Amino acid sequence: MADTQYILPNDIGVSSLDCREAFRLLLPTERLYAHHLSRAAWYGGLAVLLQTSPEAPYIYALLSRLFRAQDPDQLRQHALAEGLTEEEYQAFLVYTAGVYSNMGNYKSFGDTKFVPNLPKEKLERVILGSKAAEQHPEEVRGLWQTCGELMFSLESRLRHLGLGKEGITTYFSGNCTMEDAKLAQDFLDSQNLSAYNTRLFKEVGQDGKPCYEVRLASVLSTEPILDSEMNSKLKSYEFQGSNFRVTRGDYAPILQKVVEHLEKAKAYAATSHQEQMLAQYIESFTHGSIEAHKKGSRFWIQDKGPIVESYIGFIESYRDPFGSRGEFEGFVAMVNKAMSAKFEWLVASAEQLLKELPWPPAFEKDKFLTPDFTSLDVLTFAGSGIPAGINIPNYDDLRQTEGFKNVSLGNVLAVAYATQREKLTFLEEEDKDLYIRWKGPSFDVQVGLHELLGHGSGKLFVQDEKGAFNFDQETVINPETGEQIQSWYRSGETWDSKFSTIASSYEECRAESVGLYLCLNPQVLGIFGFEGADAEDVVYVNWLNMVRAGLLALEFYTPEASSWRQAHMQARFVILRVLLEAGEGLVTVTPTTGSDGRPDAQVHLDRNKIRTVGKPALERFLRRLQVLKSTGDVAGGRALYEGYAAVTDAPPECFLSLRDTVLLRKEARKLIVQPNTRLKGSEVQLLEYEASAAGLIRSFSERFPEDGPELEEILTQLATADARFWKCPSETPSGQA
Repeated sequence: MADTQYILPNDIGVSSLDCREAFRLLLPTERLYAHHLSRAAWYGGLAVLLQTSPEAPYIYALLSRLFRAQDPDQLRQHALAEGLTEEEYQAFLVYTAGVYSNMGNYKSFGDTKFVPNLPKEKLERVILGSKAAEQHPEEVRGLWQTCGELMFSLESRLRHLGLGKEGITTYFSGNCTMEDAKLAQDFLDSQNLSAYNTRLFKEVGQDGKPCYEVRLASVLSTEPILDSEMNSKLKSYEFQGSNFRVTRGDYAPILQKVVEHLEKAKAYAATSHQEQMLAQYIESFTHGSIEAHKKGSRFWIQDKGPIVESYIGFIESYRDPFGSRGEFEGFVAMVNKAMSAKFEWLVASAEQLLKELPWPPAFEKDKFLTPDFTSLDVLTFAGSGIPAGINIPNYDDLRQTEGFKNVSLGNVLAVAYATQREKLTFLEEEDKDLYIRWKGPSFDVQVGLHELLGHGSGKLFVQDEKGAFNFDQETVINPETGEQIQSWYRSGETWDSKFSTIASSYEECRAESVGLYLCLNPQVLGIFGFEGADAEDVVYVNWLNMVRAGLLALEFYTPEASSWRQAHMQARFVILRVLLEAGEGLVTVTPTTGSDGRPDAQVHLDRNKIRTVGKPALERFLRRLQVLKSTGDVAGGRALYEGYAAVTDAPPECFLSLRDTVLLRKEARKLIVQPNTRLKGSEVQLLEYEASAAGLIRSFSERFPEDGPELEEILTQLATADARFWKCPSETPSGQA
């Protein structure tokens, strides 16, 4: 059997998202609006398969055909007859549920490959003897031949997502290196093109010079259209001795279905802002224009307090090894009014609270643009995973001048982060009951502060294309050096493009640190209804949770490549290092032996020193983070951040050795079962599923009732058209041409 790092355990937690009451309260038109937005999100989410690994679309197609022909109970009888044990069949269900949840065969949280926890030859017998294989023998056999080996392969380069020799990615062709990614970013910056909706394919021309294709995601391909903004970009360029060609049409048939449902949703929009927002998204996905998506995002920001909230597009860049390309995601949710009221109070206090942050006023935005901040019950979240909270849009220029929205996903928080006492690791016994009682409430506070005042704070110093600065060069002083500002962002440069591989993690670290720092404020605690001893417990558990998370983060570090695979977890490890460095016994991490005789560890946080030792240490660190970010000081930012993110076996913590203990004791991240919506006549129905691997599979089997086989064919055709860029799978499966 495979190393436990690369399998999903049979007892993995599975929870169902509960949004029944919020959906029940929607008016008929609101339900129709939510339904079509959900359909658009689910269709678009299929693009993630093509953004993950070469084999992911084939695996998805194979599993979908299998479970469309026989539901999990029916297939179980066949599997047992073929010689599988109950445990092996459950392992196959868990693997399938994992592929659906992550939209591919790599974990969305950690970017590690996972493989079926049963013998390959047994799974092959089940697949080739299945009802799906009886009905479509050539197609099923062709899919298995294309993806079977890669499904199980744990060859070193295939164990993690990464670029070049460090891993596999389909954001870049297999022959691209980090140097190619940097050159491509410089090219994109020179043309004022965003990387968010692109992939990069490299070939070598007959003259030996590299030729790069920058392919934009769009319904339209390269045929000329009356579309001046994008047409002027679609051509060949010579740049720094290399040839670049900008094309479009990536994921075209998938985005066509997204656009169709956005058009239908437009008919049920509640406001003109929603109509204009959807019109711009349609423009963006049709033509491949990020500028149109920005325009749509402006209308989205202006659409204050909608009953049905949504966002869709190429959004988060965590899984691009270079940190610039966005993964497709789309969500649809309904407002939770009780928790939203608390967030509204937090927003009302934001301008005052921003003054508490440990950097000079010149390093803060000129004007705080009051955002929406709502707690939502998710109906649909399509992509590779579901976060606890979101602060979007990610476009720096919009955030500086137009603002943003904050979203806390209440029904996700309720199920994804619940903890059982017996599964709590690395805490002192006397902390466990307190931790269980206050983890949820403290996390609400942390998410609120992280999203609103973490991601929502700080200014980038920019010189625009006309040479004008958005700060006073004469009077603004760098508090770290005592000198005038020496560096800034030039026109076309963004936070992501400049800080690239560390941008996401650095920013998550800054936001998490703001949350820890401001949760000490009695005014904040009062907003969430905590005072006295309860307030102190919330603070203690919030800090304790961050310290424990920093230790758990070691699961996502790869010693062989000296690299981190997950931005949020790297950020939490950095914070742990900062608090350990504060000294005076504030935080200790001690290797121990568990009651089972195996290696264990224990974290200790001295609650009496949080304010006297922890707060000053965090204050110094936060100020340095913000100053380096504001000034675009990449060299200084990398030196600071990568210094804290380094994992060594230096005493007293010996983190490399502790990593083995963390892997030994790790608990798999929960799988989330989401409902479907179904249009029956003019009425929208909510279809819910049981909280199990089988329930999750059923939800996907019923997700595309009209065009499931067509979608699978589209996915495999798109994957096959580009297969040569990764060498394998290289043959077109039978029946998929």
